[in-house]
This record gives sequence, C-alpha cells and structure tokens, in this order.
Amino acid sequence: MQIEQLISAITINVIPVIFAITVHEAAHGYAARHFGDNTAWMMGRITLNPIKHIDLFGTILLPLMLLLVSSPIILGAAKPVPVRFDKLRNPKRDMVWVALAGPAANLIMAFLWGVCHVLLLAANFQEVFFLKVCDAGVLVNIVLFAFNLFPLPPLDGGRILVGLLPVRQAMAVSRIEPYGFFVVIALIYFQIIDYFWMYPLIELTKSLLKLVLLPLAMLFS
Repeated sequence: MQIEQLISAITINVIPVIFAITVHEAAHGYAARHFGDNTAWMMGRITLNPIKHIDLFGTILLPLMLLLVSSPIILGAAKPVPVRFDKLRNPKRDMVWVALAGPAANLIMAFLWGVCHVLLLAANFQEVFFLKVCDAGVLVNIVLFAFNLFPLPPLDGGRILVGLLPVRQAMAVSRIEPYGFFVVIALIYFQIIDYFWMYPLIELTKSLLKLVLLPLAMLFS
C-alpha cells in the first residue's frame, strides 16, 4: 500500500474503529452492572472515553497491520471490560445478555452510521471523505458484530453458547477458553472463519441493514 493510500485509509477508519470498540466494551460493562456486577463501573470502564479502553495491540497495531496488507476486513479490539460472572444475579442466564450486549451495540452503531450516510446523500452533501467514513463505520461494526459472535470462548459468541447450553455441555465448552484465542488465530490464519463464518454473516447483515434503511432512503429520495 502506498503511503498516501495508507494515510487516507487510517483517517477514514480511525474514528469508526475507536467508536466501535469503545461502545462495544462499555455496553458489556453497562449490561453487567444492570444484572448485578459493578466491577466495570467501579473501575471506570463504563465510559465512552476511548482512552479507558485502548489496547496497544488490539486497538492500534492490529487495525494498522490489516490496513498495511490491504485486508478487506478491518478488525480491532479493546481491553476487555472486567466482568465477575459470579456476581450476576443469575450467572448462567445473565452471562448471555452481558456477552450479547457488545455485538448488539455494534449492530446498532452500524445502523446509525447507515442512517448518517442516507441523510448526507439526502442533503446532497458532496464531501466524499465523510461518506467514506460512514461506509467504514457500517463495515467496521458489522465485521466486529460477526467476529464476536463466533461461538468459541473467549469471544462473545462462545460465552453466549456457554450460557445457552445445559450445565454439563457448558462446562465442557468453557474449558476451551484458555486456549480459545490461539484456536481463533489458527482459524483466521487458515481462513476458515473468513469463508465459513465471517463472509456469510457479514453479507447477510449488510443485506438486512440495507432492507431496514430502504424506507428511510426512499423517504429522502
């Protein structure tokens, strides 16, 4: 990637990535507090201040490396919000809602970025940069939504799976968590997640989002 292209890609993606991971983590913390665990609240992690959530590798280096190799998928991560599942009022059930809060926040943000794009077009706004930022906001949040729903601990989808399974099977799946990150990296390296999970779910979510935004687009057309 040429230096000019890299700078352009960074400036377009930096705000969507930071907002996506910040709101994602804050949503986990808020849900945990709602269901009885104040750990994240007491540590000041239920905040939209991105500095509280930034992780050197996940927030800065990982997206930058993906941009450098011209990856079609831009991923980012923040410092995980601390959650004490044993402090939740109903740990097994509430774990599902706490885990689901992050991807749900990304889905809502994708919708809001899409609304911004529609409104900018409706206002005949000609600045391409801001339209590209909106597009990046939609894509980054859909990617994080799809990736985090992969059903393997420690990803949110894995915790949702643990919460939904019967106790015996849930305990078996939860034992994967210490090694789950390395399994996910291997699946990404061999493009198994990409082709059998990420791309289908991303395309499905994009199609559903376009369908939801269609009435708004028609209203302003």
